[in-house]
Amino acid sequence: MIKAQFYTAQDGHLLGFEITGHSGYAQEGFDIICASVSSAAYMTANTILEILKVSAFTDVADGRMVVRIPFKSADVCRDILAGFKLHMVSLEEQYPKFITVNYLEV
Repeated sequence: MIKAQFYTAQDGHLLGFEITGHSGYAQEGFDIICASVSSAAYMTANTILEILKVSAFTDVADGRMVVRIPFKSADVCRDILAGFKLHMVSLEEQYPKFITVNYLEV
């Protein structure tokens, strides 16, 4: 199962995310859920780092991606993180046995 955890501030601002696991929906190379999550996560991370030029903590390993932004960058990253969260929640609604979304206040 893919687990998506969104980091939030006390005021509700999104401060990043962590994606772990594999969906197990299909064989590697044919898994549309993993492909959807990976593509959207990389697009979000690349936009934050390369387009918005936010100095964020990132860590990528097999089956895991972490992106954490400083609180001072929350307003700049609000729309891209909200869009990614919407995408992940939509996938969770479509494939509840393969993906779960939760939140952690940091």
